[in-house]
Amino acid sequence: MSNINDGELARYYFHQGTNFEAYKYLGVHSEIENGESVYYFRVWAPNAHAVFLVGDFNNWERDLPMLRVSESGIWEIRYVPERDITGNCYKYLVCGPAGDKYKSDPYAVYGETRSKTASYVFELSNYEWHDAGWLKNRKKTINDKRGNYYPAPLNIYEVHLGSWKRCDDGSGYGYRELADMLVKYVKSMGYTHIELMPIAEHPFDGSWGYQVCGYYAPTSRFGTPEDFRYFVDTMHRNGVGVILDWVPAHFPKDEHGLCEFDGTRLYEYQSDQRVGNEVWGTHYFDVGRTEVQSFLVSNAVYWLKEYHVDGLRVDAVASMLYLDYDREPGKWTPNYLGDNKNLEAIAFFKKLNTAVFERFPDALMIAEESTSWPMITRPVEAGGLGFNFKWNMGWANDMFDYLSLDPFFRQYHHKALTFPMMYAYSENFILPVSHDEVVYGKKTLLDKCSGDYLEKFATDRAFLGYMMTFPGKKLLFMGQEYGQFREWNSDGQLEWFMCDFEMHAKLREYVRDLNCFYLESPQLWELDFSWEGFEWVYPDLAGWNMAVYRRLDKKGGELLCIVNFAASDHLSFEIDVTSDEYAVAFTSDLEKYGGSGRLSDNVYRAYDNGSGKRISIDIPALSATVLKPADHNKKIRR
Repeated sequence: MSNINDGELARYYFHQGTNFEAYKYLGVHSEIENGESVYYFRVWAPNAHAVFLVGDFNNWERDLPMLRVSESGIWEIRYVPERDITGNCYKYLVCGPAGDKYKSDPYAVYGETRSKTASYVFELSNYEWHDAGWLKNRKKTINDKRGNYYPAPLNIYEVHLGSWKRCDDGSGYGYRELADMLVKYVKSMGYTHIELMPIAEHPFDGSWGYQVCGYYAPTSRFGTPEDFRYFVDTMHRNGVGVILDWVPAHFPKDEHGLCEFDGTRLYEYQSDQRVGNEVWGTHYFDVGRTEVQSFLVSNAVYWLKEYHVDGLRVDAVASMLYLDYDREPGKWTPNYLGDNKNLEAIAFFKKLNTAVFERFPDALMIAEESTSWPMITRPVEAGGLGFNFKWNMGWANDMFDYLSLDPFFRQYHHKALTFPMMYAYSENFILPVSHDEVVYGKKTLLDKCSGDYLEKFATDRAFLGYMMTFPGKKLLFMGQEYGQFREWNSDGQLEWFMCDFEMHAKLREYVRDLNCFYLESPQLWELDFSWEGFEWVYPDLAGWNMAVYRRLDKKGGELLCIVNFAASDHLSFEIDVTSDEYAVAFTSDLEKYGGSGRLSDNVYRAYDNGSGKRISIDIPALSATVLKPADHNKKIRR
């Protein structure tokens, strides 16, 4: 059978939009021929009239012209250097309609960063992975024998590597140092996965990684590609998954990057109306172009295959799906059906997810999609886009508004607690408290909460208890676990000194214990995407600022969840129950978390009121409490 990356076949499939490992052909690759090291450089530039390979190895002169080897614009050079050129800088001098431009290699796996923009001659080695056990177990998390989807805990810690922690002198740590520090912290805090904000090469720190120029290169800010492999391997060996934030929607206008790569609009849409996003100052990928499809789908496959990452959080999906996204009336043209849907983007996402799941059926493909577009997480064959998770941004925005209200006024906005169940199973949701919500005047999670100092902490604990017991997987941005008051600043490190203050230390202990309780409680994750796993007890307690519900596991085991967002206690509150006796399995009201401690050792025996079983319980202000049918043979978390 022919290899897809053998010459003509690789080119054919690339131009057809179906070479999903195009990085194995394009870019730079070395071979040993007749005892000599031979390097092949290949680049796609169909509208160029000449392309030269320039670099350290030829003093950046125009003496290495490339040969056009496909009618659709792939250029190649077979270069036999006099010495080993591994680590040398290089670019392509692309001579096109807009003049001569020095371009970095779109398929380079390693490159310079910030103000330096060349690519490195570098190939991935045969890294010795140690994560076979992790990968084997990963396959078991997708479905159970009954067909329930992802009946496993998924608790994500979102991280910006450049600002999580820094050296005493303010300089950054490398991938290897970060791996060793971060994995210990994440494990100790009870997270199952980390999600890294974009680590593909980007020149501008202030973009947080969202303006990518080197899609195949983990940023050299923190080390080499092999160092990043060590990072992922370390996480896996310690039982922590790695998700990457991935940016297929747009790219920046930096001259060395993809923008007008061959002197024309190539990777981007060609029309003035569709080419870019004026607010972001970037260009949109033309995902209807077959070569761009090969580039992007290959890139997704590349991170999953070559770096063993567990999934991709796909950024800005809505900006791709809607023709009128961020556009004024009259500045966009409807599709041939007369509506605002980007049909090319719909087809692209279906192709992307189909290709990924054919190769990695246990991968996580997560859509950051901010609208009510239907069937984001439904299979392609069922008419969906094929993602397996979606951020529930509507839930997040409604809850943040709710938390900011004075408790008296929350009664008029009770639907923030209950309305999410109206659509909870329309998609496979992740409940996100993300980086986007703790910057630019939006305040940190703790500071969003209304009230005085102590009330903010109590409200924060109650919210996190509600979040961790509500249907859906979980995500929390770094720093929110201990209640940083200042908004996130990507130019510094997290304010870890806050943990020296009593209430912040108590909040972190609470989050750690809450995470561990979540991991230990199948009721909170086995049936996340089915009504079989959730039951309202009292949804309509608007005047009390309360919600009471049950979470159930596959065997019918229950947790009774009581969340009180009122600033007052509710004494002798009666709740309909199904068992004879309940004990407190977890509560935010323990003294060690900053609460009153009144519920720590209580057991509640049901009585029959003539129509069923009930218990009577004092419910502390601003609290989240979980009761469990008493089983004295099992340890209750204190």
